[in-house]
Formats: sequence, C-alpha cells, structure tokens
Amino acid sequence: MKSVLAPLKAESLKEVFISRFEDLILSGKLAIGQKLPPERELALQLGVSRPVVHEGLLELSVKGLVTMKPRVGTVVNDYRKEGSLAILESLFNFRRGSLDPQLLRSLLEMRIPIEKETTKLAALNRTDEHVKAFHEIVAAEEAADPHDIDEVTRLDFDFHHLVTLSSGNLIYPLLINSFKPVYTFLTSIFFSDPEVVPVTASFHRRLTEAIEAGDTGKAISTMSEILAHGEEHLLKMVARMERR
Repeated sequence: MKSVLAPLKAESLKEVFISRFEDLILSGKLAIGQKLPPERELALQLGVSRPVVHEGLLELSVKGLVTMKPRVGTVVNDYRKEGSLAILESLFNFRRGSLDPQLLRSLLEMRIPIEKETTKLAALNRTDEHVKAFHEIVAAEEAADPHDIDEVTRLDFDFHHLVTLSSGNLIYPLLINSFKPVYTFLTSIFFSDPEVVPVTASFHRRLTEAIEAGDTGKAISTMSEILAHGEEHLLKMVARMERR
C-alpha cells in the first residue's frame, strides 16, 4: 500500500487525492473489497490533512467507488455494481481521453431509448415557451461559425437538454445534466468536422417543427435519424483521432 501512496503536492489537494484513488481503483491496483487504511494513517502517508482525506473519501463514496462503513472503515467497491453516473467523467479521465470501445458503445446505446422517449413526450407536452426556445437555439446554430467547436457544442447540448425539459418529466433533464461533461466531450469530437454543423442544424429544425406540430411519429423518426447520423460520424471521427 505505501509504495503507491507517495505524498501529494498540489494546490487542490482534495482533487489530487480523488484523482489518485480513482486511478488506483479503476486500474485494479486497489482490489475490490480491499479495506483502506484509517483516515489518520492515509493523511500521514500522503502528507495531507485529515479533512482532505475525509472529504476526498466522501466524494469517492458518492461516485460509488468506495463504501465508508462506521466502525469498519472504507472499503473499495466494484464500481460496475455500485457506481453512479458521477463516475462517467472519472472513467474518461482515467483513460486520459482515449475512448474505450465498450464504454463508447454503451453510451451510444443508452442514448437511443432516452432521446426517443423524451422526444415523444416533448411533442405531447411542449409549451409555447419551449417552442420559442427551440427556434432560438436552431437560429443560433444556423448562424454559428462551424469552426467554433465550443459554441456549436454548447448549442447542441442546449437543444437536447431542451427536449428533456419539454418532455414534462422532472428526471430526464437531471439525467442529461449528470453526464454533461462526457456528452460535451463526445460532441466536441463530432463537431471537429465543421461540415456536420449545418447538417445538425437542419436536423434540429426538422425536429423542432415536428415537436411544434405535436407530431410524435415524425418527431421520433427525426430523432432516430439524428442519432444514427451522430453515431456513424462520431465513430468515424474517433477512429480518425486514434490513428493520429
């Protein structure tokens, strides 16, 4: 244990503590079911204060990486069983931006039923305010510089988030917000090809019109086209990126 717990030196010690233990757990250097040393001992080994250790462990616990048991101590979890959506960003950070094929495929597969369902509900439940907001986002997308990846990525997230808001379901907007960093990371790769920007804006205008008309069938079929186009092009861009 001591060999992998060299003292920490950084301005944000808690964040470095969290990152260190995420790497140790996700890499398997700390085994599932392994009990960590007491907080006081960890603080001494790492050269940080006990509050840094305690707050770091609390955040790891929220992500499902560890369980803090009273009178027992902190135990390493199997993150695949205990982890929450909060761990998604950690998985990408652990891989230093490289994309694990299974993780990417899982994200793309998960997106299909959620986006199709929220689209159907949006066509049924949208308000005039939602419709106005859709048109404003699409107009901004059509006017955006295709080479401004940050802007088009932001607008794309705002559009899909608005679909969840328009659904009338209170949970879907929270769900998409919970993996916003991962979502925007992937869409920034997608939009690194400026040619897809006007195509995406065109799709979004069609979807907006279907939602405004309350046409659930057309809305779902348009979202299906958006997802298929997005997946196909994203996989191409990822493959191109990894060949570099």
